[in-house]
Amino acid sequence: MYQSTDFDRQFLRQRAQQFRDQFSRWQRGELSDDQFRPLRLQNGWYVQRYAPMLRVAVPYGEISAVQLRALARVAREFDRPAPDLLARAQTTQDALQAAQPGLTLAAPPLRWGYAHFTTRTNVQFNWIALERGPDVMDLLADVGLHGIQTSGNCIRNLCADALAGIAPDELADPRPFAEILRQWSTLHPEFAFLPRKFKISLNGASENRAALGWYDVGLQLVRNAAGDLGFTVRVGGGMGRTPTVSRVIRDFLPCNQMLNYLEAIIRTYNLYGRRDNTWKARIKILVKAEGQRFIDAVEAEYQAILMQDGAPHTITDAELERVRAGFSAPQNPPANVSHSVDTQSAGYQRWLARNTRAHRNADLAIVTLSLKRPGLAPGDADADTLCALADLADTFSAGQARLTHEQNLLLPWVHRGDLPALFERARALDLARPNIGLVSDLVACPGGDFCALANARSIPIAAALGHLHQDADKAEDLGPLHLRLSGCINSCGHHHSGHIGILGVDKDGQEWYQITLGGSDGSALSGPEEAGKVVGPAFSAAEVPDVIEALLATYRAQRQGGAEPFIQTLRRVGHAPFRQAANAARHNALRDAGSGGAQEKPRA
Repeated sequence: MYQSTDFDRQFLRQRAQQFRDQFSRWQRGELSDDQFRPLRLQNGWYVQRYAPMLRVAVPYGEISAVQLRALARVAREFDRPAPDLLARAQTTQDALQAAQPGLTLAAPPLRWGYAHFTTRTNVQFNWIALERGPDVMDLLADVGLHGIQTSGNCIRNLCADALAGIAPDELADPRPFAEILRQWSTLHPEFAFLPRKFKISLNGASENRAALGWYDVGLQLVRNAAGDLGFTVRVGGGMGRTPTVSRVIRDFLPCNQMLNYLEAIIRTYNLYGRRDNTWKARIKILVKAEGQRFIDAVEAEYQAILMQDGAPHTITDAELERVRAGFSAPQNPPANVSHSVDTQSAGYQRWLARNTRAHRNADLAIVTLSLKRPGLAPGDADADTLCALADLADTFSAGQARLTHEQNLLLPWVHRGDLPALFERARALDLARPNIGLVSDLVACPGGDFCALANARSIPIAAALGHLHQDADKAEDLGPLHLRLSGCINSCGHHHSGHIGILGVDKDGQEWYQITLGGSDGSALSGPEEAGKVVGPAFSAAEVPDVIEALLATYRAQRQGGAEPFIQTLRRVGHAPFRQAANAARHNALRDAGSGGAQEKPRA
């Protein structure tokens, strides 16, 4: 994990003080709401459906036990709804529940005092009063956390492979480049007000575990024929209203030219990206519209930058080594904690197979703790759980952990001899469910229970599906399967890349859900990135669980050898039998009542 410098710490404290000053001026009326809005947004403060929402950045997913405890303190002391807001939220939920014809799904009660881990390694809080914001920012800055550029039309929090620096199949560690990029892009004066938000992901392994094709820019470390390290550069990916897989615009870029080339890309986007239409302002629209002309414009800008004195952002060997030194492997002796686990038991062996992975150091293992638990939304962790996660990281993983794209928490430095003791402690905390990569490892956004942009709620659907898929034997029998759920077309639940995707849509105040099949995140299991295809007209909330069960039953009937993964079966037999099964699962009582809404196209 990167060891921050005195400059880093001083910078965050100054930024927190600036936010306090901006907030005070807004309270005194010296800043209008319109003037304060971009200032709070670029510090991670949204105003959501019922209350402010704070988004905290965790660059490339690395987080310490100290930081987890700070998040626990925020959850415990600050994430509290005002009574009037809570009453209004509950009234709205009750009205939505009553508006669903035949709906039997009951949403879990509204909760507070917890953090939500997102698909882009951010952490969100949904109930912090804005007047307490400056105190929260001070607390976060003290442990190296912040909300800088987690919103706004700027370069957002950087993402990377969750196994960066520890994976056996890694060509080179992308984290030093991610850190250099983080330092370069933070508060970059030219790129703070882009046409739209801008997201970057990096990968250094042979397997694409960073969903590179779904980002505005994806950087894949490679070596050329001479053995030089560089990047394959992909541009123009993104989900949302127009799901688009990025295209390669450079097969090989010397790694020391990363910043110069990115500057050329973003300058070109800043110059030509549309600002008259929010839905057409992302770089994916520009790349798709201009094609080779965009690539030529980037190359011309890049050559012009290189002609400047010293090529201003060339990464020197000394700078790269300085940052690399901040990622040295920790000194982590075995914990040697006693346990009473039967290591030959089926439960332990299943957890070992499903929740642990090989490490580049044969004496160590990579362990994923599951945050998919009944009664809780995917990726949610209350204050007590956050503290428990910090304790596990301290005891077994040198005080280090990582957030994953799948909304779980990973321990990167666990000694193999400590696995039974870790399993025993995690199981007692309900963090050892052996479901990583299975249907019960559902990824979902908060949806309409909190988000002002959402068309439908995600949490009650996630709860119903979680209830159906609690049986570990049945989930294991289904094998690897990516189930993704978004409450609106903005795709924060990454439904486009799900083998099965669920998208909330709206019609006249009623919630409906489109089902997509065949999406891919670019991983070895899923293959090249691809957006799932819509099954047909949308389904009511009450129908969704039966539809998913029908799809899974079709898979079981069609798979070969009893072990063919869902995505391979789908591609082999085609969508037709799955589409037929899904439509046959519609509820007759609902079909007439809601068929008009089922046809409605989603809106953001």
